[in-house]
Amino acid sequence: MPVFQDLSSTFSLWDVGLSLILSFVLSAVIGWVYRLTHRNVSYSQSFVQTLILVGMVIAVIMLVVGSNIARAFALVGALSVVRFRNAIKETRDVGFIFLVMAVGMATGTRFYLLAAVATLAICAVIVLMNRLNWFKLDLRRQVVKVQAPPEASYQEQIEELLLRQSSEFELVSLESIHGGALNELFYTARLKKGVSPGQLIGQLSALNGGQKATVLTGYDQTDL
Repeated sequence: MPVFQDLSSTFSLWDVGLSLILSFVLSAVIGWVYRLTHRNVSYSQSFVQTLILVGMVIAVIMLVVGSNIARAFALVGALSVVRFRNAIKETRDVGFIFLVMAVGMATGTRFYLLAAVATLAICAVIVLMNRLNWFKLDLRRQVVKVQAPPEASYQEQIEELLLRQSSEFELVSLESIHGGALNELFYTARLKKGVSPGQLIGQLSALNGGQKATVLTGYDQTDL
């Protein structure tokens, strides 16, 4: 009775090679599409390389698991101890992670045509959405951060100024700082045409006794 038993014969060398090569090629295509359609400043070369590795590793895992339920449960238990510390910077990154996982699963279970067609179709949709700029909300807002003495009259004067200089505004938060010596107020506002952030800062500084005033400009992407 042999002590060592190799189960590699359950799949051929051709299956292994084709699964790894196809998962690499398709994951690389996904990586290039990610790079092409990325717009923000948080691009990471390491993340794109990880996408390719994940696709190939998932393909190997699916080859190992095959149709054996016991192996599947064993792998789930082994992988459940893995903890990832890095936070996902963009929600679209999650979609790319799931996409390469799906490609790896398809190639590992030898659904080669499905993997290729799905990759091309989904990547085409991603490029199309990027080129046509689908679902863009061109709503330009400012985040106004003002420090003022705690008397209620200062907040009233600030809000009267925002009422004159913006088409709409909303108080997001009010916080007491420096042991109660000052209040820090956060507003979101849409400045009227012709009103610049610099002008608003100058007017706010004249109202709050020379305390700090900041205006952040963005497209509803500012994190308070």
